[in-house]
Amino acid sequence: MTTAAARQIEALRGQIRHHDRKYYVEARPEITDREYDHLLEQLRKLEEQHPELVAPDSPTQRIGDEPVPELRSVRHRVPMLSIENTYSVEDLAAWGQRVEKLLQGGGKVDEPSPRREPIHWILELKIDGVAVSLTYERGLLVLAATRGNGVVGDDITHNVRTIHGVPLKLDLDDPPDLVEVRGEVYMTNSDLVVLNETQAAQGLAPFANTRNVAAGSIRLLDPRECAKRPLRFFCHGVGDATGLGAAAQSELIAWAEQAGLPVAPGTKKFHAIDALVERGTEWIEELHALDFEVDGFVVKVDRFDQQQRLGTTAKSPRWAIAWKFEKFEATTKLAGIRVQVGRGGTVTPVADLEPVELAGTVVRRASLHNADEVARKDVRVGDVLVVEKAGKVIPHVVRVEKHLRRHRLAAWEPPTHCPECETPLVRDPEGVFIRCPNVDCPARMRERLKFFASRGAMDIEGLGDKLVEQLVTTGLVRDYADLYRLTAADLEPLERMGKKSAEALVKQIAASRKQGLTRLLNALGIRHVGPRVAGLLAVRFGSIDALREATEEELADVEEVGPVIAAAVHEWLASDYGRRVVDGLREASVRLEALDSERPSADGPLLGKTLVVTGTLTGFSRQEAEEAIRLAGGRASSSVSKKTDYLVAGEEAGSKLEKAQKLGVPVLDEQAFAQLLEK
Repeated sequence: MTTAAARQIEALRGQIRHHDRKYYVEARPEITDREYDHLLEQLRKLEEQHPELVAPDSPTQRIGDEPVPELRSVRHRVPMLSIENTYSVEDLAAWGQRVEKLLQGGGKVDEPSPRREPIHWILELKIDGVAVSLTYERGLLVLAATRGNGVVGDDITHNVRTIHGVPLKLDLDDPPDLVEVRGEVYMTNSDLVVLNETQAAQGLAPFANTRNVAAGSIRLLDPRECAKRPLRFFCHGVGDATGLGAAAQSELIAWAEQAGLPVAPGTKKFHAIDALVERGTEWIEELHALDFEVDGFVVKVDRFDQQQRLGTTAKSPRWAIAWKFEKFEATTKLAGIRVQVGRGGTVTPVADLEPVELAGTVVRRASLHNADEVARKDVRVGDVLVVEKAGKVIPHVVRVEKHLRRHRLAAWEPPTHCPECETPLVRDPEGVFIRCPNVDCPARMRERLKFFASRGAMDIEGLGDKLVEQLVTTGLVRDYADLYRLTAADLEPLERMGKKSAEALVKQIAASRKQGLTRLLNALGIRHVGPRVAGLLAVRFGSIDALREATEEELADVEEVGPVIAAAVHEWLASDYGRRVVDGLREASVRLEALDSERPSADGPLLGKTLVVTGTLTGFSRQEAEEAIRLAGGRASSSVSKKTDYLVAGEEAGSKLEKAQKLGVPVLDEQAFAQLLEK
């Protein structure tokens, strides 16, 4: 009987751990909360009948029976150092340069670099929570501690065991003998909303923010009270370890996911710090979609051996830095919700707020991003909202203070027709955004022109938002090509325009004809195409006509482009609207070819050749090698075939090298590649 019960108990534990992983690690639950609770209750009853079969790592043992008398101090095996902060891209770049000098100069900044050593960089979210360490021995959680002063922290094992996202047993067949996992305990905004509603119903004071709840809850003496707070955990590092087997931060993250430890979404490795900065800058505008608070990013050197060589200062590791942005919060009331139409047709709900001071300015509106987010946060006119501004991003709504909702408020209904041209709206295939499909919608045209004239696009000084509004309203401009037909006489009658201003603007518009393909591609507002992708496409194809002739596969073969961007570019260029725009710009004598600085060589040593780069090169990053190929007249491909002329193989070349050898493709080492470029 006991053997049968043991098998049933172990099966239930396995099911519950599986569903914990699906919910907390993969965010893809397979069963309802009620079904999960039923499994847990079955297990609890069986263990009550067979107390000899109760194990410390059983899901039923997450909550202890008695509070601890006090929090005892524990010494960290490896100090938990704080990370140096920076708030500017310039300082981040300078830090990256210092790291490169230290690694290449044998550990001293002023020594000459004997060789160029490849450095990979990790970008991850900086969670606004509480730093903790979790020690596992042979896969079992034996200790959890706060950071404390970095050397000594408090034992919070009794509370961490109540966090469902923390596995009591690692999901590994052969776990390390010892591993000290480090990460952040946090709470989601939606969980805080529910918790504050409960607090209000019990006549208790609401919690101010998620970090305060996490910090206070994790230090409670009674784990039963901590269990009432829906805390969560993200793994982001490691302290002491024996038998871990990971040689880099990227490998650690993969190991953590395999072990059943939750990791922050979006963590990514980069070959160059400028690409990392570009992604981070874009990412700031996407953070509103997260249901938890972040106050920046953490940038790390990927390889552990390089981290060890870089070492630490008295307070901080030299191999990591926190790239933070200023965050400001305020509470105000929602007066109304309106929608605005973007250049791509996206219909965005905007919150009209009772004026509130935020970051030194009076804020009257905030982005609600999309209809799904309004529904997820349950934002209703009349609600009290927490509004946040991070960096230079437009303020957005963090959460609704539902415990302050005194009356029944009507749910917001998204529009079904464009508020400007009354075209029926359509929902994206991804199901997130609703769009106006009318490319000639005046609202879309206004936003397209504003972006087309912006500094990062065609850089037409003097073509401001107010003037664009007038040009579209009066019908003087219906498309980009109309800009180049404007005369000073057309502009003079407009508000705030005199003869000199009109003449100056006409000259600025005329000068923009020569900006080149990179700026033009960015200015056209093709979905997923920003300055970096525009530059890659300009270098690879050289002209808008060559881009038009390219297949989706050829577009996707460009480094960093891929199938999604390729499909968007191909669809735009092949569309009636895309053809009309390009033909109009051609008639207006706008340059549709790359500048000489963007062009591949017409008589370069690799003219007409197709090369594939694999492995790690010491003198080039992957991107630099492929750009060198393109500028030498060649084509950089990502896959080896019979049509490949050369394979450039660096260290740790893998399957591509084997395939090239089988197909008889000539293989170049880095020295031979450099010599070929010099020819």
